Amino acid sequence: MQLNLEGRTALVTGSTQGIGAAIAQGLAGAGARVGVSGRDPDRVREAIKRFAAQAPQAEFVPVAADLGTEEGAATAMEVLPEVDILVNNLGIFGAKPALEITDDEWRRYFEVNVLSAVRLTRACLPGMTARGWGRIQYIASDSAIAVPAEMIHYGMSKTALLAVSRGFAKEAAGTGVTVNSVIAGPTHTGGVEDFVYELVDRSLPWDEAQRTFMREYRPQSLLQRLIEPEEIANLVVYLSSDQASATTGGAVRVDGGYVDSILP
Repeated sequence: MQLNLEGRTALVTGSTQGIGAAIAQGLAGAGARVGVSGRDPDRVREAIKRFAAQAPQAEFVPVAADLGTEEGAATAMEVLPEVDILVNNLGIFGAKPALEITDDEWRRYFEVNVLSAVRLTRACLPGMTARGWGRIQYIASDSAIAVPAEMIHYGMSKTALLAVSRGFAKEAAGTGVTVNSVIAGPTHTGGVEDFVYELVDRSLPWDEAQRTFMREYRPQSLLQRLIEPEEIANLVVYLSSDQASATTGGAVRVDGGYVDSILP
Protein backbone atom coordinates (compact mmCIF):
# COMPACT_ATOMS: atom_id res chain seq x y z
CA MET A 1 0.00 0.00 0.00
CA GLN A 2 1.46 3.35 -1.07
CA LEU A 3 0.53 6.20 1.26
CA ASN A 4 1.26 9.33 -0.75
CA LEU A 5 0.60 12.70 0.89
CA GLU A 6 2.50 14.81 -1.62
CA GLY A 7 0.87 18.20 -2.10
CA ARG A 8 -0.82 18.07 1.31
CA THR A 9 -0.09 20.45 4.19
CA ALA A 10 -0.34 19.08 7.72
CA LEU A 11 -0.34 20.74 11.14
CA VAL A 12 0.60 18.55 14.10
CA THR A 13 0.08 20.24 17.45
CA GLY A 14 2.56 19.56 20.26
CA SER A 15 5.02 18.02 17.82
CA THR A 16 8.52 18.79 19.13
CA GLN A 17 8.77 15.50 21.02
CA GLY A 18 7.08 12.20 21.80
CA ILE A 19 4.05 11.02 19.87
CA GLY A 20 3.64 14.37 18.10
CA ALA A 21 7.22 14.28 16.82
CA ALA A 22 6.77 10.75 15.49
CA ILE A 23 3.55 11.80 13.74
CA ALA A 24 5.23 14.85 12.16
CA GLN A 25 8.05 12.67 10.86
CA GLY A 26 5.65 10.01 9.62
CA LEU A 27 3.55 12.49 7.66
CA ALA A 28 6.68 14.10 6.21
CA GLY A 29 7.95 10.67 5.21
CA ALA A 30 4.76 10.18 3.20
CA GLY A 31 5.38 13.46 1.38
CA ALA A 32 3.37 16.01 3.33
CA ARG A 33 4.54 19.52 4.14
CA VAL A 34 4.37 19.55 7.95
CA GLY A 35 3.85 22.35 10.44
CA VAL A 36 5.81 21.55 13.61
CA SER A 37 4.35 23.31 16.64
CA GLY A 38 5.48 24.17 20.13
CA ARG A 39 5.47 27.12 22.50
CA ASP A 40 9.25 27.63 22.54
CA PRO A 41 10.71 28.85 19.20
CA ASP A 42 14.10 27.36 20.05
CA ARG A 43 12.64 23.92 20.71
CA VAL A 44 10.66 24.09 17.48
CA ARG A 45 13.82 24.92 15.52
CA GLU A 46 15.76 22.15 17.25
CA ALA A 47 13.01 19.63 16.49
CA ILE A 48 12.93 20.61 12.82
CA LYS A 49 16.70 20.28 12.64
CA ARG A 50 16.43 16.72 14.01
CA PHE A 51 13.60 15.83 11.64
CA ALA A 52 15.39 17.29 8.62
CA ALA A 53 18.48 15.21 9.39
CA GLN A 54 16.32 12.09 9.05
CA ALA A 55 14.35 13.34 6.03
CA PRO A 56 16.39 15.96 4.14
CA GLN A 57 13.88 16.11 1.27
CA ALA A 58 10.95 16.90 3.56
CA GLU A 59 9.53 20.37 4.18
CA PHE A 60 8.91 21.41 7.77
CA VAL A 61 7.31 24.71 8.78
CA PRO A 62 7.94 26.15 12.27
CA VAL A 63 4.79 27.08 14.17
CA ALA A 64 5.95 28.66 17.42
CA ALA A 65 2.78 29.45 19.36
CA ASP A 66 0.87 28.49 22.48
CA LEU A 67 -1.96 26.60 20.82
CA GLY A 68 -3.78 26.39 24.13
CA THR A 69 -4.81 30.02 23.60
CA GLU A 70 -6.90 31.90 21.05
CA GLU A 71 -3.89 34.02 20.15
CA GLY A 72 -1.77 30.96 19.52
CA ALA A 73 -4.39 29.41 17.26
CA ALA A 74 -4.59 32.66 15.28
CA THR A 75 -0.80 32.65 14.88
CA ALA A 76 -0.85 29.09 13.59
CA MET A 77 -3.47 29.99 11.00
CA GLU A 78 -1.38 32.95 9.85
CA VAL A 79 1.61 30.65 9.32
CA LEU A 80 -0.44 27.87 7.69
CA PRO A 81 -3.62 29.41 6.28
CA GLU A 82 -4.55 26.24 4.34
CA VAL A 83 -4.29 23.01 6.31
CA ASP A 84 -5.27 19.72 4.67
CA ILE A 85 -4.40 17.45 7.60
CA LEU A 86 -4.92 18.57 11.20
CA VAL A 87 -3.62 16.31 13.96
CA ASN A 88 -4.67 17.55 17.40
CA ASN A 89 -1.99 15.97 19.56
CA LEU A 90 -1.35 18.76 22.08
CA GLY A 91 -2.05 17.67 25.63
CA ILE A 92 -0.98 17.93 29.24
CA PHE A 93 -1.20 15.25 31.91
CA GLY A 94 -0.34 14.67 35.53
CA ALA A 95 -1.42 12.68 38.54
CA LYS A 96 -3.39 14.24 41.40
CA PRO A 97 -5.90 12.91 43.97
CA ALA A 98 -9.40 13.50 42.66
CA LEU A 99 -10.58 15.65 45.54
CA GLU A 100 -7.52 17.90 45.30
CA ILE A 101 -8.03 18.96 41.67
CA THR A 102 -8.95 22.65 41.77
CA ASP A 103 -11.37 24.51 39.52
CA ASP A 104 -8.44 26.21 37.82
CA GLU A 105 -6.84 22.85 37.04
CA TRP A 106 -10.08 21.48 35.61
CA ARG A 107 -10.32 24.55 33.40
CA ARG A 108 -6.67 24.28 32.32
CA TYR A 109 -7.03 20.65 31.26
CA PHE A 110 -10.16 21.43 29.29
CA GLU A 111 -8.60 24.52 27.72
CA VAL A 112 -5.37 22.83 26.59
CA ASN A 113 -6.52 19.29 25.83
CA VAL A 114 -9.97 19.96 24.40
CA LEU A 115 -10.65 23.57 23.51
CA SER A 116 -7.33 23.96 21.65
CA ALA A 117 -8.45 21.16 19.31
CA VAL A 118 -11.93 22.64 18.92
CA ARG A 119 -10.51 26.05 17.96
CA LEU A 120 -8.22 24.64 15.32
CA THR A 121 -10.95 22.41 13.93
CA ARG A 122 -13.24 25.43 13.70
CA ALA A 123 -10.49 27.30 11.84
CA CYS A 124 -9.48 24.51 9.43
CA LEU A 125 -12.70 22.65 8.65
CA PRO A 126 -14.37 25.30 6.43
CA GLY A 127 -11.36 25.39 4.08
CA MET A 128 -11.21 21.61 3.94
CA THR A 129 -14.87 21.30 3.06
CA ALA A 130 -14.56 24.04 0.42
CA ARG A 131 -11.69 22.11 -1.21
CA GLY A 132 -13.56 18.81 -0.89
CA TRP A 133 -10.78 17.01 0.98
CA GLY A 134 -9.40 17.00 4.51
CA ARG A 135 -8.34 14.91 7.46
CA ILE A 136 -8.82 15.83 11.12
CA GLN A 137 -7.64 13.62 13.95
CA TYR A 138 -7.66 13.86 17.72
CA ILE A 139 -5.06 11.91 19.70
CA ALA A 140 -7.04 10.47 22.57
CA SER A 141 -5.99 7.82 25.08
CA ASP A 142 -7.04 4.61 26.76
CA SER A 143 -7.69 6.97 29.70
CA ALA A 144 -10.73 8.23 27.80
CA ILE A 145 -12.39 4.88 28.47
CA ALA A 146 -10.50 3.39 31.41
CA VAL A 147 -10.31 6.62 33.41
CA PRO A 148 -7.38 6.51 35.87
CA ALA A 149 -8.42 7.24 39.46
CA GLU A 150 -5.31 9.40 39.88
CA MET A 151 -5.88 11.40 36.68
CA ILE A 152 -9.60 11.93 36.27
CA HIS A 153 -9.11 15.47 34.94
CA TYR A 154 -6.89 14.05 32.18
CA GLY A 155 -9.31 11.19 31.52
CA MET A 156 -12.20 13.67 31.31
CA SER A 157 -10.40 15.68 28.65
CA LYS A 158 -9.68 12.61 26.53
CA THR A 159 -13.26 11.37 26.85
CA ALA A 160 -14.40 14.79 25.67
CA LEU A 161 -12.23 14.46 22.56
CA LEU A 162 -14.16 11.33 21.55
CA ALA A 163 -17.39 13.31 21.62
CA VAL A 164 -15.82 16.28 19.84
CA SER A 165 -14.47 14.02 17.11
CA ARG A 166 -17.78 12.28 16.52
CA GLY A 167 -19.65 15.58 16.48
CA PHE A 168 -17.35 17.25 13.94
CA ALA A 169 -17.47 14.12 11.79
CA LYS A 170 -21.22 14.69 11.53
CA GLU A 171 -20.61 18.35 10.68
CA ALA A 172 -18.30 17.23 7.86
CA ALA A 173 -20.64 14.54 6.54
CA GLY A 174 -20.59 14.17 2.77
CA THR A 175 -17.86 16.77 2.20
CA GLY A 176 -14.82 14.57 1.53
CA VAL A 177 -13.42 15.44 4.96
CA THR A 178 -12.93 12.66 7.50
CA VAL A 179 -12.74 13.19 11.26
CA ASN A 180 -11.50 10.53 13.67
CA SER A 181 -9.98 10.09 17.10
CA VAL A 182 -7.04 7.80 17.78
CA ILE A 183 -7.01 5.95 21.10
CA ALA A 184 -3.36 5.52 22.07
CA GLY A 185 -2.34 3.06 24.75
CA PRO A 186 0.64 3.11 27.16
CA THR A 187 3.46 4.60 25.09
CA HIS A 188 7.25 4.72 25.32
CA THR A 189 7.85 8.48 25.51
CA GLY A 190 10.25 10.78 27.37
CA GLY A 191 10.55 9.99 31.05
CA VAL A 192 8.76 6.66 30.82
CA GLU A 193 11.95 4.63 31.14
CA ASP A 194 12.79 6.37 34.43
CA PHE A 195 9.24 5.73 35.63
CA VAL A 196 9.48 2.05 34.71
CA TYR A 197 12.81 1.65 36.50
CA GLU A 198 11.32 3.17 39.63
CA LEU A 199 9.03 0.17 39.78
CA VAL A 200 11.14 -2.73 38.45
CA ASP A 201 14.71 -3.99 38.92
CA ARG A 202 17.13 -1.44 37.42
CA SER A 203 19.54 -4.22 36.47
CA LEU A 204 17.10 -5.59 33.89
CA PRO A 205 17.71 -4.80 30.19
CA TRP A 206 15.12 -2.35 28.86
CA ASP A 207 13.11 -4.87 26.84
CA GLU A 208 12.79 -7.20 29.82
CA ALA A 209 12.14 -4.28 32.20
CA GLN A 210 9.26 -2.89 30.17
CA ARG A 211 7.67 -6.30 29.77
CA THR A 212 7.95 -6.87 33.53
CA PHE A 213 6.38 -3.47 34.13
CA MET A 214 3.50 -4.18 31.76
CA ARG A 215 2.90 -7.64 33.22
CA GLU A 216 2.88 -6.41 36.82
CA TYR A 217 1.45 -2.88 36.51
CA ARG A 218 -0.48 -2.85 33.20
CA PRO A 219 -1.75 -6.44 32.94
CA GLN A 220 -4.70 -5.37 30.77
CA SER A 221 -2.35 -4.90 27.82
CA LEU A 222 -2.43 -7.71 25.29
CA LEU A 223 0.74 -6.40 23.66
CA GLN A 224 2.61 -6.76 26.97
CA ARG A 225 5.09 -4.03 26.07
CA LEU A 226 4.96 -0.27 25.69
CA ILE A 227 3.85 1.08 22.34
CA GLU A 228 6.47 2.97 20.35
CA PRO A 229 5.45 6.48 19.17
CA GLU A 230 6.12 5.42 15.58
CA GLU A 231 3.45 2.73 15.87
CA ILE A 232 0.88 5.38 16.72
CA ALA A 233 2.20 7.56 13.91
CA ASN A 234 1.70 4.71 11.43
CA LEU A 235 -2.03 4.70 12.12
CA VAL A 236 -2.24 8.49 11.92
CA VAL A 237 -0.47 8.51 8.54
CA TYR A 238 -2.88 5.89 7.23
CA LEU A 239 -5.92 7.82 8.48
CA SER A 240 -4.47 10.90 6.76
CA SER A 241 -4.31 9.18 3.40
CA ASP A 242 -6.70 8.66 0.51
CA GLN A 243 -6.82 4.97 1.41
CA ALA A 244 -8.71 5.83 4.63
CA SER A 245 -11.45 7.74 2.80
CA ALA A 246 -14.24 5.54 4.23
CA THR A 247 -13.10 5.79 7.86
CA THR A 248 -14.75 8.69 9.63
CA GLY A 249 -16.53 9.34 12.90
CA GLY A 250 -14.50 6.58 14.51
CA ALA A 251 -12.46 6.09 17.65
CA VAL A 252 -9.66 3.96 16.22
CA ARG A 253 -7.58 2.05 18.73
CA VAL A 254 -3.81 1.63 18.75
CA ASP A 255 -3.73 0.65 22.41
CA GLY A 256 -2.14 -2.79 22.34
CA GLY A 257 -5.44 -4.28 23.48
CA TYR A 258 -5.28 -2.32 26.72
CA VAL A 259 -9.00 -1.44 26.79
CA ASP A 260 -10.95 -4.62 27.51
CA SER A 261 -13.70 -4.01 24.99
CA ILE A 262 -14.58 -5.06 21.48
CA LEU A 263 -15.71 -1.50 20.74
CA PRO A 264 -14.45 1.74 22.37
